[in-house]
Amino acid sequence: MPRIIDDMLDSIGFGSRKSLGLALSGGGARGFAHIGVFQALEQFGLRPNVLSGVSAGSIAATLYGAGLTPVEIMECFGEYGRFSDFTEWTVPKAGFFRLDKFARILDSWLPVKNLEECKIPTVVCATDIDQGKSVGWAKGEIVPRVIASCSIPVIFHPVKINGVHYVDGGVLRNLPAWAIRKACTTLIGSNCSPLKRNYKYHHSIIDTTLRTFQLMMKANALQDLTLCDLVVQSAGLADFNTFDVASMKKIVTSGYDAACKVLENTRL
Repeated sequence: MPRIIDDMLDSIGFGSRKSLGLALSGGGARGFAHIGVFQALEQFGLRPNVLSGVSAGSIAATLYGAGLTPVEIMECFGEYGRFSDFTEWTVPKAGFFRLDKFARILDSWLPVKNLEECKIPTVVCATDIDQGKSVGWAKGEIVPRVIASCSIPVIFHPVKINGVHYVDGGVLRNLPAWAIRKACTTLIGSNCSPLKRNYKYHHSIIDTTLRTFQLMMKANALQDLTLCDLVVQSAGLADFNTFDVASMKKIVTSGYDAACKVLENTRL
């Protein structure tokens, strides 16, 4: 699979030149921390040459890669304050919620429709649930691929693209360093999914699903953390819930502060 992604990046004019890569993890609303990472990089005069994202990270990656500034991304989400603003309840057959509403909203935000049109080459990663493998797209329509990357099993419906069913990329690889490691000389990983230690069981199907998913993401991120040259992560993000959209500003600040601490001690 990495070889296929390399070929796609080559085909859109991005080879193995000296570059800075940024891999963005999943983490629900905690993914707002990636916006803070963008802000910190810009403050230090840095701009990624290639991006990859999973779940919430795929939203941040495609918006930034398409040309939106960190402030503009915050303004997009600033119009909404609740999880229900982006989702629709459905009869729980393949999932409890649908992301059709968010798909329409995301489409209205994006200035481009396809990944190959992004100003910064961007790879969206998901999980092929039919064949049980991680996939990465550097070409194709953005919105359905991002929705696939965000579709947490049981919570959301799987997404069918070209006859294949996809779910959240965090099922197998929550930090998509693997997708762009060969395409950059320096790779920064932004991991916004610290595990909350003082968890209390709530006797809820959705809560149990989310907790199980978080445990899985923590375990599978380890292999990709070792692929990164630098890692930005904040333990304080564990205090925010997966769907805590209302805490965007606090989460962005947490990501910004964590990134600044890393960049202050690094020469890039």
